[in-house]
Amino acid sequence: MTETSGPCFPLGQLVITPGALAVLTQKDISTAISRHVRGDWGDLDEADRLENELSLREGFRVLSAYPSVAGVKFWVITEADRSSTTVLLPEEY
Repeated sequence: MTETSGPCFPLGQLVITPGALAVLTQKDISTAISRHVRGDWGDLDEADRLENELSLREGFRVLSAYPSVAGVKFWVITEADRSSTTVLLPEEY
């Protein structure tokens, strides 16, 4: 999928885990959310990118992965029902 200029799907309620909140900057979070909702999945391999495309069509969970400015890997996950989007560290999953 090509990144779009507008939202590809609703985010629902935005949530951040304590671990992510402790190490990410506001800019890390806002940039990642902006990329995620536009279909820029960040640092995912081709299989995971294709899974997200299927998830958009079929209404499944959507996952993106990004590095923070400090190099910390973190995820953004939107639930299948689009009720919430969570920013978290992989080890918090």
